[in-house]
Amino acid sequence: MENESIESYITMPKGFKAAGIACGLKGNGSLDLNILESDIPATVAGVYTSNIVKGHSLQRTIDVISKGNPVRAVIVNARNANACVGRCGYEDAELIAGSAAGSIGCKSDEILTASTGVIGIRLPAELVISGIPSLVSSMSSEPEDAHNAERAMMTTDTMPKEVSATITLADGKEVTIAGMAKGSGMICPNLATMIGLFTTDCAIDRDFLSKCLSKAVSHTFNRVSVDGDTSVCDMVLVLANGASGASITAGTEDADLFEEALTSLSLDLAKMIASDGEGASKFIEVEVTGAASEADAKLIVSAVAKSPLCKTAIFGEDANWGRILTALGYSGAKFDPNKVDCYLCGLEVCRDGAAADYSEDEAAELMKAHDINISLVLHEGEYSDRMFTCDFTYDYVKINGSYRS
Repeated sequence: MENESIESYITMPKGFKAAGIACGLKGNGSLDLNILESDIPATVAGVYTSNIVKGHSLQRTIDVISKGNPVRAVIVNARNANACVGRCGYEDAELIAGSAAGSIGCKSDEILTASTGVIGIRLPAELVISGIPSLVSSMSSEPEDAHNAERAMMTTDTMPKEVSATITLADGKEVTIAGMAKGSGMICPNLATMIGLFTTDCAIDRDFLSKCLSKAVSHTFNRVSVDGDTSVCDMVLVLANGASGASITAGTEDADLFEEALTSLSLDLAKMIASDGEGASKFIEVEVTGAASEADAKLIVSAVAKSPLCKTAIFGEDANWGRILTALGYSGAKFDPNKVDCYLCGLEVCRDGAAADYSEDEAAELMKAHDINISLVLHEGEYSDRMFTCDFTYDYVKINGSYRS
């Protein structure tokens, strides 16, 4: 797998175009509406939020994808989640899809819809629809338009999140995969306030594509927590259009290579989301080894990653490993507290459930780093897991205390 360019963008695979414009949703002239389009119908697979409450744009996309037909485009608006507003929300998503289909020249059920932003306020669909002709006419495969598409779906994000890779198949043909995502707050498995879009120019069976995406998401996007909240509008989609002339068949080495690349790109985006958590000053990776079961390993990393006390200690650059062990204790996992070892940025701070012989000065110096690693060794079995998060800062409270203003 190769990253052909330092610059990554969603239209790097053949046969895709994108654009991002300001249609007036944000009210300050910022980009707030994007489109990602395939020149030819594309196979699509999706993974969605586990929240029972789902946004109307997302509900419509789930309904469209469930039919199993190829699609032409995805249209995403920011600032308004189009969620919890009643039947009119679904109808607005239908109107937006119909308008986009008319401009592109396809059927409305070939258009997927997504929204992100404030919940409970009706989406001004007329603003979106009025912007669609300009949006579609702006589409291109050029990097600038692809970057605009990424920026247009950002909300409280402080940086764009774009990745790409090229793989060479057994027959020598090349396949490119690209991805972009938004997400900064209201982040907690499964999925969160995030939208992830992938494109690839290979031809691939829908069922296998769905399996690849589900597997990729399970240990990447579903291992991110910023604040423990799971939102209502979230999805990860992958579109495969076959424009490269290359085909991938399940059960082959090519299939393994594709799955590995998609997972690797998902991991890169997941880390970007955690690092860009609302108000965050530090990126945190929590890992556990030696757990008695897969379930126990997941419970432990989740408890630590979502602990406000652990996250605030990291913000304060305090090597307070006692808070970490406390989170283990209420995680629901089975383990012997007297066998636990804990490392902070490689420094052993706890051995056999008690303080190790370490220097507080050395620990304090290590905690000044942007990237913080918390490693736990349980000595109970062979299972491991990891999760990505960030610290809790004063800015997180400020951002979320005035999110609707």
